[in-house]
Amino acid sequence: MRIRSFARLLRRFISRPAKARRTLASLTARPTTGAAAAFGSNPGALQMQVYAPPRLPAGRPLIVVLHGCGQTATTFAADAGWTALADEARLALLLPAQIHENNRGGCFNWFLARDTRRGAGEAMSIRQMIRSATERFGSDPGQIFVVGFSAGAAMAASLLAAYPAVFAAGGVVAGMPVGCATSAAGAILRMRRADTGRTRQALAADVRSVTGSVARKSWPRLSIWHGERDRTVDPDNAEVLAKQWSELQGFDAEPSSDRVEPGLRQRAWGRPNRPPAVELWTIAGLGHGFPVDASAPGRGRAGAWVTDSGLCAARRIAAFWGLCDAT
Repeated sequence: MRIRSFARLLRRFISRPAKARRTLASLTARPTTGAAAAFGSNPGALQMQVYAPPRLPAGRPLIVVLHGCGQTATTFAADAGWTALADEARLALLLPAQIHENNRGGCFNWFLARDTRRGAGEAMSIRQMIRSATERFGSDPGQIFVVGFSAGAAMAASLLAAYPAVFAAGGVVAGMPVGCATSAAGAILRMRRADTGRTRQALAADVRSVTGSVARKSWPRLSIWHGERDRTVDPDNAEVLAKQWSELQGFDAEPSSDRVEPGLRQRAWGRPNRPPAVELWTIAGLGHGFPVDASAPGRGRAGAWVTDSGLCAARRIAAFWGLCDAT
């Protein structure tokens, strides 16, 4: 709202308070959506989009949603079911957006050290966005989450490594392990064929090298998802990521639970009577896509690399985070 418009509204409060209050109420009753012009030095040259339901109270969670290549931030959030979840669970969304000048495919540069290390590039831009969005919505700094799909998923994993103290938990859908590539050519290679030969200790060391702290004991919880028919990102990358993150969390290779249903497998690593620290979902019939359940209201809709698989990943991930129930 411009200064002159606000001044006119303020004068109306004085002369016609009842009508003016109705005008203000209509403004706050609308969802908050759109771009933020400035949020910091923005070394990664990204764009900041946000979404929040109307009359959002302070102290609610904030979810950072990272789109994949060829997707737009707001459309992906709506198609994947995150916007509907924000309305239902009463929380805000931060939707960083890549620009063509950074990457012609519209991908986050998850494989470049200058864009993923702490305090630099795209990772730093997203960190600045989080600070700005937290202030704007009065979000609970202890309930900040990050999730992504494909290149956005790989960037989400990198953010968890670079800023582990910022995030309570994360979600990676069709993504990559931290540190598996350092160039565009290396990224393509690892997308096609995961490096399954590295030890758990070496994989964990890749994360610690990004964080800069080998002694850190507490790490964000992580939900990992991958389709077994993915021909864009080798599904074995999900297995490697689960090895990497469960080792960081102090668990052995064997999961604490292994549940199999028709076309679906869920493994988890954790301690008894506590929420799992790491979970890995593999979906037999799913290719390269973010799974949604288009038959249920608010559970997503099919779109660009968003696939109706009868299972709403956004809902399940948010339930893993403790933000809603899984049904």
